[in-house]
Amino acid sequence: MSQDKSLPDLAAVRKEIDAIDQQLQLLINQRAACAQKVAQVKIAEEGENAFFYRPEREAQVLRNIMERNQGPLSNEEIARLFREIMSACLALERPVKVAYLGPEGTFTQQATIKHFGHSAVCVPMAAIDEVFREVEAGSADYGVVPIENSTEGVISHTLDSFMDSGLKISGEVVLRIHQHLLVGENTRPEKISTIYSHASSLAQCRKWLDAHYPGIERVPMPSNAEAARKVKGEWHSAAIAGDMAAELYNLKRLAENIEDTPDNSTRFLIIGRQTVPASGDDKTSLMVSMRNQPGALHQILEPFNRHNIDMTRIESRPSRSGAWNYVFFIDFSGHVDDARVQPVLKEIGERAADMKVLGSYPRGVL
Repeated sequence: MSQDKSLPDLAAVRKEIDAIDQQLQLLINQRAACAQKVAQVKIAEEGENAFFYRPEREAQVLRNIMERNQGPLSNEEIARLFREIMSACLALERPVKVAYLGPEGTFTQQATIKHFGHSAVCVPMAAIDEVFREVEAGSADYGVVPIENSTEGVISHTLDSFMDSGLKISGEVVLRIHQHLLVGENTRPEKISTIYSHASSLAQCRKWLDAHYPGIERVPMPSNAEAARKVKGEWHSAAIAGDMAAELYNLKRLAENIEDTPDNSTRFLIIGRQTVPASGDDKTSLMVSMRNQPGALHQILEPFNRHNIDMTRIESRPSRSGAWNYVFFIDFSGHVDDARVQPVLKEIGERAADMKVLGSYPRGVL
């Protein structure tokens, strides 16, 4: 069979790839050497307690990478590659230690790796308030906690933790949530009698479960990862969990992407001890306590409308200071240092019983 002369020679293409790989390797190591120089400068200027991870700088770099990308790799794919390069280079300066809502194998760990890369030191914590305490104590540089799911809504424990914390939001990451039905090697699909998962995941897959396993007991667990761990050694049980838990416990996927809503996503917040300078495309989160009086909510919303500030989310929680008083959590586009944002904050501060800026941070890139 004769070779099509219009096709390139395979050996020549492979030789070209080898040459490009050599150039890439050289350039990546040159970048790593520059990162080490950055570490030397920061330590000289700020001492051993210098912060090496700069959320606004990394967001700017990733945005620039995506803007100048010409394919054939997609913007997200090329950004993910650079995310790992940046993570490895940062680890040469000093590995960033991140506490997250565990256990190992949860979607929160997946979000942590998506944001910080695989070179970060990830430490699982048993509860959201423990993540806050770990960062407040300085035992971790940053924390990652879930804040809202597109199907199930806001995570109340995270909002409540901000009421008592002085930590700042330094970033966000949105994770597309894919749920799978998983079994261990001892389970036959037709013999499944129990399905374990976190309560929110059971809710996110309710219609699929009603259609495929209507009479099976559904047992809530503290996390999807714990559900996956439990079925690893059990007979005739299944778990609903994600890719990371499936790989961690070597479980078989009986069905994939069983979530009822195709665009099911969870938003996570990055919490830290430092304020973040403007990156050029930022969001700000506020916590506002209003006096119990008519028109209180309008007093909060009106300045945003008048100054043409885009409010992206508002949630309310009962205040701990008195019955029927509420605390409002607000997200809006912009940074506290923006000239057009400062009048809004001034007006709300004058009208509110209390106002706390939870943080200005780069809008999620990946």
